[in-house]
Amino acid sequence: MTKKPPLPECTRMILAIRDAKDVLTGKWKTTIIGALMFKGKLRFMDLMREVDGIAPKMLSKELQELEMQQLVTRTVVNSKPITVEYELTEHGKSLDPLLREIAKWGDLHRTKIMKKKKTATEQ
Repeated sequence: MTKKPPLPECTRMILAIRDAKDVLTGKWKTTIIGALMFKGKLRFMDLMREVDGIAPKMLSKELQELEMQQLVTRTVVNSKPITVEYELTEHGKSLDPLLREIAKWGDLHRTKIMKKKKTATEQ
């Protein structure tokens, strides 16, 4: 059996970006991950409050997908009533630098756009 030659750097990078995008795609996943990253372990209803605007069914679906991707763990706490807690795995925590950079860029972008809108309304 012959070994395949290594992929060119550009192709490897594009595949890696596609893989990351596939994991983080959608309206809610990065927000859910961010909430768990910055708030820590959260119960389902607390997570609902943190991720403003998400429906319970959608949150449940997104959490299941994040759990399948080994980014989130789900723990059923034996209490009355039974509660479920969600927490980032070590693999999920590895997204911290990426999310911080996205947040930093988003803050700069918001400032730039708001400044432009303010200038346009003053003219």
